[in-house]
Parts: sequence; C-alpha cells; structure tokens
Amino acid sequence: MLFAACGGIASAAVAVVFLFVRTERLAVLLPHLVSFATGSLLGAALLALLPEAMAGVGPGGARGIGLALLAGLGVFFVIEKLVLWWHAHAHDSVGGASVCVQHADEAHGHSHRHAHDVRDRASGALVLVGDSLHNALDGVVIAAAFLDSESLGLLTTVAVAAHEVPHRVGDFAILVQAGLSRQRALLLNLATGVASIFGAAAAYFALRRALGALPYALAVAAAGFLYIAVAGLIPGLHRRVDARTTATQVLAIAIGVTLIAAAQWLTGQ
Repeated sequence: MLFAACGGIASAAVAVVFLFVRTERLAVLLPHLVSFATGSLLGAALLALLPEAMAGVGPGGARGIGLALLAGLGVFFVIEKLVLWWHAHAHDSVGGASVCVQHADEAHGHSHRHAHDVRDRASGALVLVGDSLHNALDGVVIAAAFLDSESLGLLTTVAVAAHEVPHRVGDFAILVQAGLSRQRALLLNLATGVASIFGAAAAYFALRRALGALPYALAVAAAGFLYIAVAGLIPGLHRRVDARTTATQVLAIAIGVTLIAAAQWLTGQ
C-alpha cells in the first residue's frame, strides 16, 4: 500500500516542484523526463516483469505468457480508445452547449471567452477521472509485482513514478487552466493518487487467492508498460528529429534502462 501511494501520490507532489521552474527551463526539462520515463518503462517491462513472468510458468508456459502479453496490449488499446472517445464526446457536447451560450450572450460579447471556459472546465474534469483510472491500474501493477517479490515491486514502483512525474506536470497545468487555484489543483491531483491504493488493495486480495494467475498478471503489467512507452511516449519524442535532440533522447532512454538494470543488480532480482 505504501509503495502504491508513492507511485500515485508522491509522483504528483514531485511533479509540482517542476511547475515552479521557469517556463523556458521547464520546456527544456520535460522532454528529457519523458525520454527517461520511456527507458524506465521499457527496462521494467523487458528486464524485470516479463522475465519474472516467464520464470513463473517455466518453458512450457511461454505460449500462455505470450497470449497474456497480447491480451494486455489489446486491453490497453481499448482503454485508450474509450478515453479518446469519451474526450471527443465531451468536446462535442461542450461545443453544442457553447453554440447555445453564444446566441444567448452575443449581445454582451462574452461568448468566445465563455466557450473556452466551458471547454477548460470539461478538460479539467476529464483529467481527474482519467488520472484516477490510470492510478488504479498503476496500483494493480505494483501489487502484482510485490506479490512476486519485494525487489520486483521496488523496480515496478520506480518505473511507475518515472512516467507519472511528467504526466502529472501536464495534468496540473490543465487543472490550473481550467480555473482552479494552484493549491486546489495540487490537492485534486494528489487525491487522484489515492486510486492507486484502492487498485493495489483489490489486486492484492484477488491475486493472493489465485497465485497461479500471478505470472499472467505480470505479463499484462509488462504489456501496459510497453504500450505506454511505445504508443504514448515515443511518438511525442519524434516531433523533433535533429541530431542533437535525437542523441539526447537516446541517452536519456539509455539512462532509464540502466537505472532499472542497476536496481535489479543491487536487489539481486
């Protein structure tokens, strides 16, 4: 429970520190954080979670682990689709509402600003709901890893926290843009982290009664990390293709992978 809280709540607190950095400096730091998070997720998935899942079932269960990995990728694909659909649906609804507002307020000249305010508030609400779901899934992953071994749980928590920090920086900015004060945005951002504890508790009690399913749960967790890294983070890194930026990204990704590998060596995982 403690490490699930670290993955969900502490990462939000750490992210807030970056919001007091000057905008110019933050714009330079964030891409490096994303690259580092990409390496951490890839390292945790391919060096820790998947090998542990394979060891749990033995050579004869490799096909089952492969199927669990494929199923996990499919589940995360569908979840992302649902979130995107929900966001688009909310945007369409807000757009329709703003048309009505525009006709009502046209004489006062406030329609354009009001429409943007409505969209910002809708985006803020979506961020809170999306973060809660995301953190619950992170809690499930951390619990599954700890049920296998403490060292694997520690590695998984590091990977979760690494990708949560840059994610939370963006979410905090969206909440402030939605009209919330910095203090309220911080409290709500921290509150969504509580979902990771509930996710961890549910996974712990469910998997403890069915430890035979644990290797497959680890494979699904690895699929989630791979999906976030490959489908969520890496496309953003391709927005800049100059040689210097590419070299910096490769270095930061390598540092992320190396951190996981070093942590494995230190913990004897």
